[in-house]
Amino acid sequence: MRRGFCAVSPKLQEELLKEMARLSQEEQQRVIAFAKSLVAGPTGKARKDLARFAGAIDPEDLKQMAAVIEEGCERINESEW
Repeated sequence: MRRGFCAVSPKLQEELLKEMARLSQEEQQRVIAFAKSLVAGPTGKARKDLARFAGAIDPEDLKQMAAVIEEGCERINESEW
């Protein structure tokens, strides 16, 4: 999936710079690296690492897991709150 260019609003830029100024140089570098990773998407190596798990779970088990998730989602147990 290819992402289009989206200009950053001045307000968002200001907020980002304000937060970045509170970080150490090392933390700022981590933020930059993270932002670059979002733009780049998964690398070939990451895909290969994940690809080895393809087919590792039996399809019937996957169906059962999906059913349990669907059954349990969006339910509120009022006695837990």
